[in-house]
Amino acid sequence: MPYGRIRHRRHGDRGQAALEYLGFLPILILVAMAAVQLGLVAYTAQQAGTAARAGARSASLDEGAQGACTAAVSSWLADGTACGEARGGDEVTVTATVDIPSIVPGWDFGPASRSATMPMDH
Repeated sequence: MPYGRIRHRRHGDRGQAALEYLGFLPILILVAMAAVQLGLVAYTAQQAGTAARAGARSASLDEGAQGACTAAVSSWLADGTACGEARGGDEVTVTATVDIPSIVPGWDFGPASRSATMPMDH
């Protein structure tokens, strides 16, 4: 092409980049939702550990574990929190189970469970 000539775009190419972006957008949204879900799984596991420690502390004082477990987690996770305690000798073990919420319908990750053991306070 000689210098000085201006190359004109064909009218059929207008908006091609926008259409390519719109085609790629669902993939970007899916990756972002997966990243948020992964963070939510980690947060729920951390909350289950906190609930187990609080429940074990409360159970070691003979005050029961469930109330302390539920109070130790974030309010939006409290409804899906259950604690079970097992006493053995001079210690108590509490297992907290917290349901992992899903941001995508159909994705089920089950619950996160953590255990904590504390000596009985006599």
